[in-house]
Amino acid sequence: MGFQVSPGVNVSEIDLTTTVPAVDTTSAGLAGHFVWGPVDKRVLITSENDLVNNFNKPNSNTADDFFTATNFLSYSNALQTVRVVQTGISSLATAARNAQTNAANTINTVVKNEDDYDDNHSTGITGVGEWVAKYPGELGNSLKISVCASATAWSNGVSGNVAITTQTTALSGNGTAFSTQFVAGDLIELGPDKQKLRIASIGSATAITLEEKYTGNTITINSTQSIPANVTRYWEFYNNFDIAPGTSPFANTQGGTADEVHIAIVDEDGKWTGTKNQVIETWPSLSLASDAKTPEGSSNYYKDVLNRKSNYVWWAKHHASNTNAGNKVAGTTFVGGTAVQTSSFVYGRDGATPSNADYINGYNFFKNSEEVDCSFILGAGANQTRAIHLVNQIAEFRKDCLAVLSPEKADVVDNARWSGAQTEDIIEYRNTLPSSSFAVIDSGWKYQYDKFNDLFRYVPLNGDSAGTMVRTDRVRDPWYSPAGFNRGQLKNVIKLAFNPNKAERDSLYKSGINPVTAFPGQGTVLFGDKTMLAKPSAFDRINVRRLFIVLEKAIATAAKFTLFEFNDEFTRANFVNLVDPFLRDVQGRRGITDFKVVCDESNNTPEIIDRNEFVGDIFIKPARSINFIQLNFVAVRTGVEFSEVVGQV
Repeated sequence: MGFQVSPGVNVSEIDLTTTVPAVDTTSAGLAGHFVWGPVDKRVLITSENDLVNNFNKPNSNTADDFFTATNFLSYSNALQTVRVVQTGISSLATAARNAQTNAANTINTVVKNEDDYDDNHSTGITGVGEWVAKYPGELGNSLKISVCASATAWSNGVSGNVAITTQTTALSGNGTAFSTQFVAGDLIELGPDKQKLRIASIGSATAITLEEKYTGNTITINSTQSIPANVTRYWEFYNNFDIAPGTSPFANTQGGTADEVHIAIVDEDGKWTGTKNQVIETWPSLSLASDAKTPEGSSNYYKDVLNRKSNYVWWAKHHASNTNAGNKVAGTTFVGGTAVQTSSFVYGRDGATPSNADYINGYNFFKNSEEVDCSFILGAGANQTRAIHLVNQIAEFRKDCLAVLSPEKADVVDNARWSGAQTEDIIEYRNTLPSSSFAVIDSGWKYQYDKFNDLFRYVPLNGDSAGTMVRTDRVRDPWYSPAGFNRGQLKNVIKLAFNPNKAERDSLYKSGINPVTAFPGQGTVLFGDKTMLAKPSAFDRINVRRLFIVLEKAIATAAKFTLFEFNDEFTRANFVNLVDPFLRDVQGRRGITDFKVVCDESNNTPEIIDRNEFVGDIFIKPARSINFIQLNFVAVRTGVEFSEVVGQV
């Protein structure tokens, strides 16, 4: 205890209650090709809906990766996902790029994610117009943004004599310059019922074509309608906002005026919502002032708000008509212009299929085990190059997760060589991959329904294979085998691209490939529990490898609290007392048959201590799964005692 200068009672606590923590065994990582979402950034996905919200729906180019993700998520609620796109090609036809609002510009703009924007684009983006789509992809071309920055842009009266041509689809005006007083998309009131119609197009200074706002049907103007001489126009999206933009309370207190803008983001082509011109985001009463605040104290500057909160756009520059935009509010008069600022997005590209280098870069976001915790790395439709990287550079490097792979699509789906070539081709593919106890491979692909496109697709099985391990963890423990009829049932299988028979399963299993087999009336089952370790070892079984991953991860985490303590009898005894109960618990749950922990002077010699090292030897006898069953049925003659024949067979 510390020194005391006078008599008294000193109270101290020594915590010897430390335990070995539980470790997560149900999370996975996937680098995949998607049509939307942040690029080169890990995103935690918890469900299929979450996947769609972040990366949108699949198409024929992204289906393999998308459905690998959804299939895994049908067993788990933790998938860290990195979107990859083709970045190594500068051609507009093949490079991924963000949509933009400048139709005259053709530069290849890519804003990958929030970090990329903050580091490289936050001060503005030259040549792309006022706005850039949030992420690369053709889906951005369906966006439209409309900014109403004044009360006049919100609504105003248009003077002039309005005339009707009988039974026409155009409204004619005498002395009214429609081309200067209207923009396409504006709403105008016609008739005594004040019906609001949308301006579809402006043919000339004296003629406009009208349509119904929601249906887009062209309107036939009847000469019997009563048309006022002075027509009121409205911003197309005025009814999505309560009042016209004006001066914000914050600006008003500091002598600023007319700083407010309303912003609507629209699904112009209907590719996001299925409905053309559907409003998908509204941002009322934002400010053109850089220091504007909400009543709660957060920024109300339009650039900051949309950059921080919008799911669809980045700010690129101020509109030319927005006078003083970006200045501080004190004493400033802001001018938003009398016309609505409406722009459609163009030039977005999905890009070509990502290269091996792009995928490898995506998977490298999972390489650091201290930075990201995951139990599985899903190969999706990985080719040989990507599969080798997953095994050697990710799983073997981390040594705390499994790379889960499937053969290449051409090996099992409509194999072009000859009927029955699947087994040979799968084995050949497996033989090109490394030997590793940190990797597993199944036998193929499955046929399942794509509800997003109303068709059926073949997708790889590795998402399901990893899913059986997640299910095993939840109903039993990681050291149980995930295969067989009890825990190896796969979901959402209409049929298999390759359903191996007994002889084919024998060949696959000898090569370290876990067959997936559909049994009539019994479901589709993962029918093997081997790792990709080529040499005979306890670690050639999934349950043993996962047992050691759990033990090593949990005990290593607990052992971190021994760092910088003294290597003495007390510390060593404390370590043994920490590990022993944990291993007894695992033994009681049938993971190991016996164990021994050695941490004393025998392995912590003076030389070890002098090198500032600490050694704990943990001996484990793992439980083994049953892979082969022999049943002997013996016919015995009448009158023979069973004791006479038992043991003789």
